[in-house]
Parts: sequence; structure tokens; C-alpha cells
Amino acid sequence: MKRNPTLYLARGGLVAALYVCLTYVSFMFGMASGDIQFRISELLCVLPAFLPEAIPGLFIGCILANALTGSMLIDVALGSLATLIGAVGAYLLRNCRFKWVIPLPTVIVNALVVPFVLVITTGPAAGFAAFPMFALTVFIGEFVCAGVGGYILYVALDKNRRLFRLPGGKVASAPKNDGDGGNAGSGAQDDENN
Repeated sequence: MKRNPTLYLARGGLVAALYVCLTYVSFMFGMASGDIQFRISELLCVLPAFLPEAIPGLFIGCILANALTGSMLIDVALGSLATLIGAVGAYLLRNCRFKWVIPLPTVIVNALVVPFVLVITTGPAAGFAAFPMFALTVFIGEFVCAGVGGYILYVALDKNRRLFRLPGGKVASAPKNDGDGGNAGSGAQDDENN
């Protein structure tokens, strides 16, 4: 199937915008950064399993969200890189038999990278002795948002591919009715062309 570059850019931009907006929701409750994080936007990290354009969308969205919520430069760089790695991981696992593993790259990478950033940004007072505690708190937040929330989003999108016009979604043909002159399938065909 030939890719439409305009559609690719639009979908990627939409994913980036959604990531920024959902991060702002968490930011309003003080949960977008720090040692206790519950970023609702992290559930979007399963989208690359459906749309490869979600990979750059998530990366750019995370850069923008981190910059706009006042994160330090190292958090903008490394936090966004962690999101990029998690998104690529979700894409690579898209054909995995066990679909619950698709959000795991995001959970694991963030649980390793973000605590490192927190140790650096909190200064020498916390030091590397705080790394295990930061890793635990970030893991819990990522597990809830990206792991559980991401898996729920994945299941919902996978069951409704046609509704969201995701790749692999088949448009069912209407059953033929002898009394309509052979026009029964035209509605389904029109739906495919839209």
C-alpha cells in the first residue's frame, strides 16, 4: 500500500499534539515530572504498534511537553529519548503474540532513564543513593499509565480498527439482497473510499 505523506505528517502531528495536551493535564495536578509521575500521555506509547508515524509524533510531543512544562534541558533531551526508544520498542513488538508486552519498552526505559535524570537535576543532596527510590516511583507511574493504560488503549484500538481507520481494519461488505437490484454492496464500497 502506497503511503500518503500528508496523512503521515497529519497523524504524526496529531499524536504530538495529543501527547502535549495529555501531559498538560498531568502537569495541572503536579504529576507530569518529579519523582512521582503519572503522565496520562504515556498511554499513547502503544500507538506505534498501529501507526509508524506515531514514533516521531511521540518524540516531538515529548520534547514540546517537557520544554513547555519547564523541564530542565537534560530532562527535555533524555526524557524525550526514553520516549523515542519506548515508541520504537512498541513498533518492533507490534506482531508479538502476547500483546501485553507492547507497552513494556516504555515502562522499562523510562524506569531506567528518568531516575538518572532526577538524580542529576536534584543535585548532590540526593545523590545516586536516591536512584533506587526514584526508579521505583517512576516505574509505578509508568506501569499504571503506559503499562495498564497503554494496554487498555491498545485493546480498544485493536478491536475498533475500522472505526479509527487504522491499518488492517477491514470494511465489511453488506450482504447482497436479491430485491435491491445488486446495489447492496455500494454503501460498503463508498465507505472504503472515504
